[in-house]
Amino acid sequence: MSGLAGVAASAALVPASAAHAAPRATAAGRPAAEGWQEVAVPPAEPAARFYAVAAAGPALAWAVGAQELQVGSGRPVAHSWDGTAWTETGLGHIEGLAYLHAVAGNTDQAWTVGADADGAYRLFGWGGSTWQEESYPGQGEAGTRLTDVALAADGTLWASGRNGEQAGLLHRPAGGSWQWTPPIPGDAVPAPSGVRVTPGGEVWVYGEVIARWDGDWTVIPRNPGLLATVTGLLPMTHDDIWLTGYGYSPGGPPGKPPAIDFERWNGEEWTDVAAPFSIGMLSGIVADEQGQPELIPGWDFWDQPRAHYLRWNGTEWVGERGPETETTFLPTGLTRIPGPQGGHWAVGTTSFYAQPPAQLRIEHHA
Repeated sequence: MSGLAGVAASAALVPASAAHAAPRATAAGRPAAEGWQEVAVPPAEPAARFYAVAAAGPALAWAVGAQELQVGSGRPVAHSWDGTAWTETGLGHIEGLAYLHAVAGNTDQAWTVGADADGAYRLFGWGGSTWQEESYPGQGEAGTRLTDVALAADGTLWASGRNGEQAGLLHRPAGGSWQWTPPIPGDAVPAPSGVRVTPGGEVWVYGEVIARWDGDWTVIPRNPGLLATVTGLLPMTHDDIWLTGYGYSPGGPPGKPPAIDFERWNGEEWTDVAAPFSIGMLSGIVADEQGQPELIPGWDFWDQPRAHYLRWNGTEWVGERGPETETTFLPTGLTRIPGPQGGHWAVGTTSFYAQPPAQLRIEHHA
């Protein structure tokens, strides 16, 4: 899932506009939800964070991000799960890469996208033990970027981004070749930050623009605001869409925290959705096997030492918390684990800032 990955393309340690997030705040006496557990991960060079995670099953998953973010553009980090432990994936054969910010995979293939210190966006396929680079149309051209990646059930790969100055989708049908869709209509359309493929095969992009691709583009009207960031989209039907994110109001003192952005589209308008907390961030949204809403990862300003997940009970979103940390846990990516046992992986970082040294963190829910 993209989570905050789409807005993390600059590889800054702090999420977009979060450099002035307030100091740690806590709320005592809130136990972790049964089932959420921290899982050991090899430490990276601080400051480090995962941006995204994907799972093909109980014994195969990938997490990607960056390290050394306090000293320039950073270096990429990638880990894989074999059913027993997370291990670091060697990336020494890839020159110049600064970070990886999105990942998608199934039992047959996996893909990740990232960028180098010069701002060129690059695409990599999983070779079974490490990542191998693959070229794509427009690579290295001015303005071209890849922001997120998703796999459809039929094996088609989709990547959101921009080809030169035209926002759209890069895709490759199973057994086919890479090509860009026609651009999203409109003047100066920004590159979408994420892409979502529904169980039925519909392809959506989100960010400053919300649009559906089915051979032609359909744009869903929305005024995102100047300081708003969209982190996730869950289309149920064309007139029932969930949207997650966060936003800042203009002005205010240094350290002013963001407010969550949680909305639902009914075919005519976007309306705010009630949530267990309002100050903080929502980092994406995950569906169950039927494509129904299931889980949202969040950072709660008033309970920072633990993640604040939102779980859909069929009627409303109910809060549940992960295990407590010594500093904070900002979950930036979440994925459902396919298979009868299900479960989820959540990944992120332990600090907004370089100090205390931000480290990688992974949580698992059985």
